This record gives sequence, structure tokens and C-alpha cells, in this order.
Amino acid sequence: MSVVVIEFITLDGVVTDPDGSQATPLGGWAFRYGPEAVAGDKFRLGRTMDDGVLLLGRATWELFSRIWPGRDDPFAARMNAVPKLVASRSLAPGDMSAWTNSHLLDGDPAEAVKREQRDVVVAGSLSVVRQLMAADLVDEYRLLTFPTVLGTGRRLFPADGPHADLECLGSERAGAAVLTRHRRVGH
Repeated sequence: MSVVVIEFITLDGVVTDPDGSQATPLGGWAFRYGPEAVAGDKFRLGRTMDDGVLLLGRATWELFSRIWPGRDDPFAARMNAVPKLVASRSLAPGDMSAWTNSHLLDGDPAEAVKREQRDVVVAGSLSVVRQLMAADLVDEYRLLTFPTVLGTGRRLFPADGPHADLECLGSERAGAAVLTRHRRVGH
């Protein structure tokens, strides 16, 4: 089992509001490069989506549950079919019907990940990612880096965050962005 974090990110490490759905002043930066920059399986998840589980925070799940069920391309089929665990203190189990295969997480995300037998993909969901980082549970980061510098916003790796030594597994151009894959050293 491995934990893979996937994020749209700017050159200065900001992950805040890549699609503009949070209506921040600089939001929508990832989508300014056109749909080809973000469409499809840009994170090269492939079989991980077939055999793994998607872990999402409440806000990301609410956004995705409005977007993905109405799409019918091959990647959308994978997104809709994958089991989804939702970390939330405000949603109820009955709220999960908006997106198939969604289940409310019982308890702490880090504890749930420790019990999980399948590979876990965390999309967006910065608060969940930070909990997993603090518990030293993230095995790999797949970052789609856009040629934008915002100067402000929440960063994936905060100044006061935990230390991590990473090795680069690869990089490739993906439209206007660059996909990089980094794994913790020794994993």
C-alpha cells in the first residue's frame, strides 16, 4: 500500500484555488492554460485508480461530486468508479449519495490510511494532506506545476512543516505544465 498525493501547484508552491471555485482574487490559475492542461489522467494514475481508493476532504469532495458524475470520458469513468473516502466532520453518511462509491470516513484520516489495504490517492484536500504529512504517511507526490507565481496563498509545503527528503522519479511536460513525481527517500 502506498499513499500518493496529487496537486495542481504553482512555481512558488501555492495550491490554493487552482480552478477558481473558491473565488479567491487569484483563483483559476491552472485553468487559464486551457482544458488540455488539466483534462484526462495528467497525474498518470492509471491502474491505481482501478485498484486503489481516493481520499478527499469535504470541500474537494463537494466540488468533485458536482463535476465528475456528469462526465463520460474514460478518466471520468475511473473517477466515478473508484471507491472514495471522505474526511469530514460536517457531512453525514446520507450526504454521500451525490457521488457513487463515496463513503464517509470514520475517524482520523491518518488512522484510516494506516488501516487501508489499497493504494490511497489524495487529490487536493490540503488539510488531509497536511495530516498525512505530519504522520509521515505520504509516499509519493505527483505535482502538476503551472508556470505561475502567485506570491500569496496556501502552500503545499509550509515553512513550519515537517522535514522530508525526496527523490525525483521523473518529470514530463503536460501541456503548459510539468508533471513531476517525487518519492520519499528510502520508500
